[in-house]
Amino acid sequence: MDKFFNSAHLVSLIAKWKYHLISIIGISAILAIIFSGPSFITPMYKSFGVAYPANIEPYSEESETEQMLQVLNSKGIVDSMILKFQLAKHYGINPEYKYFKTVLVNTYYDNVRISKTPYESVRIEVLDKSPDTAAFMVEAIFHFYDQKIASLHKSKYKEVIDMYGAQLSRKRATLDSLKNVLYVLGTEQGIIQYEYQSQEIMRGYLKTVDGSNGSGINTKEVDRLMQNMEKASGQLIEVVQMIQDEARTYVEVKLDYEMAIRFYESNMTYSNIVTDPYPSDKKSYPVRWLVVVIVSLATFIFALLIIFLFEGKKASPRKNS
Repeated sequence: MDKFFNSAHLVSLIAKWKYHLISIIGISAILAIIFSGPSFITPMYKSFGVAYPANIEPYSEESETEQMLQVLNSKGIVDSMILKFQLAKHYGINPEYKYFKTVLVNTYYDNVRISKTPYESVRIEVLDKSPDTAAFMVEAIFHFYDQKIASLHKSKYKEVIDMYGAQLSRKRATLDSLKNVLYVLGTEQGIIQYEYQSQEIMRGYLKTVDGSNGSGINTKEVDRLMQNMEKASGQLIEVVQMIQDEARTYVEVKLDYEMAIRFYESNMTYSNIVTDPYPSDKKSYPVRWLVVVIVSLATFIFALLIIFLFEGKKASPRKNS
């Protein structure tokens, strides 16, 4: 074996068997060219697109790009792609096969590569025997991503809308109840506005209305209102203040409620595509020259090993003799 790694010995072997080696390598190269052709290996075309995430917020400590990667690789998007492009039929996988689903998903991931770039964008690459289908699949993945994020956001905004709607209903009921108390105070007690009525009662009580001597004042009514004011003025002030507070918070909640509705009803996109996919005019796989080089090199090494073993066996009888 040490002799095999001896450069001088290797050179002598190659020189001795050069015509055989050239013939073997030539035949292997020709066979590699033939068997790497479209008749034996289906050419695959690559299409790709690059996008940045948009209008999303990261969960926990992940970045927006990492969140985008998670969603792009989610089962929902994979199932949508399989259904839209009928990938089982497209990839030639028998639905009756025992491991049909596993093979289908693995084949999808063999042909679809989703990765993060050094610039925090996401790159989607698709290999397919049809250049048009490869480009359409990249576009569809971005489209399903937008749909998935929109669905997630709308479900959360629906929860927020329901929450604010219930809160508005409770505040509306509280306001109506307070207004009813205010109505009762006005109709039964005759108390409507504390400050104004207090002044008028005091003027009537002191008989100073319009500077008269008090002959035109309804003293009995003044006394009644004064008694009612003493009894219910505290409740009136409290009710009026509560109505003001509830009205202010009602407006604040209503603004949040309307904003949630606005986001729920909006049709937003969640990816900024910076490189649009396009059908490639050159196949990406197989690289025939690379196949020929690898096969030729492997053939050369294998042939050299056979020659070395053959030469070793020839030399053995001589040593024994």
